[in-house]
Amino acid sequence: MTSNIKKWAAEFIGTFWLTFGGCGSAVLAAGFPNVGIGLLGVSFAFGLTVLTGAYALGPISGGHFNPAVSVGLAVGGRFKASELPGYIIAQVLGAIVAGAVLYVIATGKPGADIGGFATNGFGEHSPGGYSMMAALVAEVVLTAIFVIVILGATAKRAAGGFGGLAIGLCLTLIHLISIPVTNTSVNPARSTGVAVFGPSIAISQLWFFWVMPIVGAIIGAVIYKALLADDNE
Repeated sequence: MTSNIKKWAAEFIGTFWLTFGGCGSAVLAAGFPNVGIGLLGVSFAFGLTVLTGAYALGPISGGHFNPAVSVGLAVGGRFKASELPGYIIAQVLGAIVAGAVLYVIATGKPGADIGGFATNGFGEHSPGGYSMMAALVAEVVLTAIFVIVILGATAKRAAGGFGGLAIGLCLTLIHLISIPVTNTSVNPARSTGVAVFGPSIAISQLWFFWVMPIVGAIIGAVIYKALLADDNE
């Protein structure tokens, strides 16, 4: 049986990788002169972090890397609620360390301007100026779908070995949809990790990117259990 220390370490590293890889691509490479990777590249970066992390670390901890996902899996009956505190603490710490490392790199040149630092927001802090209601709908709906995909792709009846691929591609699609709306959270740890080092408005709006993804995750888990789950799940 895998020890809690190993599980927490895997969640710390996986969430570090997700935050550093995804947000790092946005801060360092998205608009780089002439060869910037743009919205498409950032979306794939987030998906690739989850895909690679799921295969490398999933066998140890389940590969959540996201407090909302951990809550959704607990509601869906795939994860012990008693393990939530340890997982969430490890995830948030991993994200904050990733934010710190990224901050050191991003400010490591003369005249560096970190801008929004890949933080999430609505209203004036939304990349496209979208309202709080638009952000609410996007974060709740997309997190719900994300949890449904995770539960379905990791079910016993699912094709073996392909869960990480489906989950990574789902997160890519989520970012393609919602980067203009909120800069895409669906992950309270990822939001926290960069908000600590970003503009003050990111901290003032951070509560939103804890509440809405968790609400969405609960809704997704309830929908899956009620309408889609096998009797054996």
